[in-house]
Amino acid sequence: MTKANIPELGKKRIVIIGGGFAGISIAKLLVKLDYQIVLLDKNNYHQFQPLLYQVATGGLEPGAIAYPIRKIFSNKTNIFIRWTEVFKINPENNTLDTSIGRVWYDHLVLATGASTNFFGNTELEDNCVGMKSVPEALDIRSILLQNLENAVLCENEAERDALLNVVIVGAGPTGVEVAGALSEMKKYVLPKDFPELDFNLMDIYVIESNERVLAALSPESSEKAKKYLQDMGVHVRNGLRVSAFDGHTVTINNGETISSKTVIWAAGIKGNALVGLHPDAITKSGRYVCDEFNAVKGYENIYAIGDVAMIATPETPNGHPQLATVAMQQGAHLAHNFKNLLQGKAPEKFIYHNKGTMATVGRNKAVVELPFYKFGGYLAWLFWMFIHLMSIVGFRNRLSVFVNWCYNYFRYEKALRLIIRPYRRNTRS
Repeated sequence: MTKANIPELGKKRIVIIGGGFAGISIAKLLVKLDYQIVLLDKNNYHQFQPLLYQVATGGLEPGAIAYPIRKIFSNKTNIFIRWTEVFKINPENNTLDTSIGRVWYDHLVLATGASTNFFGNTELEDNCVGMKSVPEALDIRSILLQNLENAVLCENEAERDALLNVVIVGAGPTGVEVAGALSEMKKYVLPKDFPELDFNLMDIYVIESNERVLAALSPESSEKAKKYLQDMGVHVRNGLRVSAFDGHTVTINNGETISSKTVIWAAGIKGNALVGLHPDAITKSGRYVCDEFNAVKGYENIYAIGDVAMIATPETPNGHPQLATVAMQQGAHLAHNFKNLLQGKAPEKFIYHNKGTMATVGRNKAVVELPFYKFGGYLAWLFWMFIHLMSIVGFRNRLSVFVNWCYNYFRYEKALRLIIRPYRRNTRS
């Protein structure tokens, strides 16, 4: 087994598992303090998840939303980054079992994020594709393009319909944004690439179990987003669930079926909990039960932040929303408490400050809800773009995204329609 090869500095060691929004946020602040920081991640990059849908629909290249973790912390001498997978936590001796050997810690921060939740339906898991990572976004792009290439060759009308149709399960921000992007591709881009195909036959469906799209937003914003989608030709079906998908036919719980070979699952997420902690410390949805200081239930030196943390309070009985803003605030707050620990001060409780929620539906169409104001349309779309552009790590990435957005806007074009890695469905034996 490879050795982790982490030097001893004679300082208290804080190990962070995960280089997402939460892990990077806390690490950037901890490197300024008198600790040894060890950051472990199965990827060597930080990904900007809110724009994964644009990679999936050919609007951005993967490198525009991914940034090397080592580059974020270049020239920092008290942080040690290791590309590895963590298999197990051993709280009895403060160690981790990883693919590069055993790693010890004084304090452990779990920032492992979340993955797609298929709610135990193995058929859906086998045949649908989620969108929580760059590889999944590239899979979606390949599936869409491969199906179009196959539709050109197809002589069977029913089979061609299945190749053209796209079903999106879930109408949260991800589902709504994917649907809007695909609708724009259908109208402006694909007819030029595939003149042999009649894209009037291509249907885009959004299936949502809630009675509203963007259910976390106000009814006013929800209705506005739904109207945007419908005006763009998207079939929005509320109050329904997808119960089965065999790779060709989508079955809805009301008995209706849709022919499609492309089902994008955006209906739920679950925490990426690791093996080793007491079962009472982990919820059924894979989140760690934490107190208001982000300490995991039953452990004094193990903390969880971001999507994998669940802090139940009277105000948040089901925990905080699994959003990037929550993850970053929890990371910054826990770093502040580690600073308090060095100074002999008491830790402070985490309080989430909601700075707003937003979603884009397509060109010139978005909804934004700030604590003091709600608005939609073109202004909301510009606001959404500015906030996301400024949140991306790295000047080069921001510049790349901005140039691509300008090109796409003025040319009604998405140039990254490449099948780099043909998709091959993995099925269970």
